[in-house]
Amino acid sequence: MVRTRIAPSPTGEDLHIGNVYTALINYVFAKKNNGQFIVRIEDTDRTRLVPGSEERILKSLAWFGLSPDEEPIRQSARLEKYKKYGEELVQKGHAYYCFCSTEHLESVKKLQAEQHQQPRYDRTCRNLQPQEIKSKLDQNESYVIRLKVPETGETSFDDVVRGKISFENSLIDDQVLLKSDGFPTYHLAVVVDDYLMKITHIIRAEEWISSTPKHILLYNYFGWPLPIFAHGPILRNPDR
Repeated sequence: MVRTRIAPSPTGEDLHIGNVYTALINYVFAKKNNGQFIVRIEDTDRTRLVPGSEERILKSLAWFGLSPDEEPIRQSARLEKYKKYGEELVQKGHAYYCFCSTEHLESVKKLQAEQHQQPRYDRTCRNLQPQEIKSKLDQNESYVIRLKVPETGETSFDDVVRGKISFENSLIDDQVLLKSDGFPTYHLAVVVDDYLMKITHIIRAEEWISSTPKHILLYNYFGWPLPIFAHGPILRNPDR
């Protein structure tokens, strides 16, 4: 069965025309194929959460006639699932614990900016020895879990709208997957949820294309089948 979704974040901004446009495409595609349209509330960024925003989002979707076929899912209620899958990736060797301080990360970022380099993690913790990792964990040092991106080769996917798209792995950052507060980043949560929710088609705006190779790697690392990807254009004003 075809299952599509829209996943707004309750950060205080009302749905704009681009959100509605994407929701409409997902809704119509699902209905045309006798499928289901789902709403997922991506509320894991607690620093930007605005009370009442979720209610306004759902009310706006209903006003446009885009009501979901199931009760909305909230990511903040699924933290144990993300932790489970984040730890699974570490055990499989596809992710790693990073104990770097904020000061270290800021100094790396500053140096890269001075050298006109693309900002990215310097992989300080990527090859820590098991005993060193155990020692840090035993001492309750704060950590995040990062994706272990291959250092060579390419990650590719077929996009319904744009055809085959490829990215050099050497240019993909070792993205944080699970934050020190136990909340997932978008990249881990979106893959875990789309798989568990049996989403068959990911229809979203082209601004997410650069994130897709990280998602492809996660699907492959978990051994999960890929959904179908379709990245449409971003709606812009006449002045772009």
